[in-house]
Amino acid sequence: MADSGRLVGKIAIITGAARGQGEAEARLFVAEGAQVVLTDVLADEVRAVAESLGVAAVATTHDVSDEGAWTAVVELAIEHFGGVDVLVNNAAIHWIRPLLEETADDLRRIFDINLIGAVLGMQAVVPAMQARGGGSIVNISSLAAQSGFYGHAAYGATKWALRGVSRTAAVELGPLGIRVNSIYPGMVDTAMLPPVGSTGTDAARTSHLPLGRVGLPQEVAETVAFLASDAAAYTTGAELVIDGGSLAGRVPPR
Repeated sequence: MADSGRLVGKIAIITGAARGQGEAEARLFVAEGAQVVLTDVLADEVRAVAESLGVAAVATTHDVSDEGAWTAVVELAIEHFGGVDVLVNNAAIHWIRPLLEETADDLRRIFDINLIGAVLGMQAVVPAMQARGGGSIVNISSLAAQSGFYGHAAYGATKWALRGVSRTAAVELGPLGIRVNSIYPGMVDTAMLPPVGSTGTDAARTSHLPLGRVGLPQEVAETVAFLASDAAAYTTGAELVIDGGSLAGRVPPR
């Protein structure tokens, strides 16, 4: 654990931390002085990430849709590090599928993880955060909660719902000293996209973006770390878009 940084003294829970944005967030948090509980259903992978971070990190297998599992995660944070100051609801599942091909079972599954899991997490951490005088919750939504995207009926619906819940939570939890903010990543180099540098894909998928490139998980992590830090002490209910300018508009063909 670093002895200086934006997050010194903070204890965080980050879900979906085995890879991608969650892993990048966990690594940056530790570098900035935080102690972190990493959770994921990918048990071996999340354990390897935590081990690489040393004594400032601990990992646990965690299904975010399981209410009892959330109780165990919070207890682990309290027993191992002494409490909870920050929750990053990052875990999610994703697929691209036309609306007419969606099934009721799959819709229930994606809502259980992407929405209900985040709500259960917020409920679970409130007492622990209150015990430490307040806290910060960062919900990872998506650009799919800012606009409609083909094939994103299920995923987009969960992220629109998370957007609404985040605003409501900011209103309800603010008087308890708990800030709730949400972020909206666009195209980010994670397992949800073909790898950056894939032949024939980069130019096609980024040509409309003002910044002209795919984002990096570390760039999302920087925004999450800001919202978790005391530098954002007067920020709650905010919606921060990290999309290379996609939402602002399209650029002409280069």
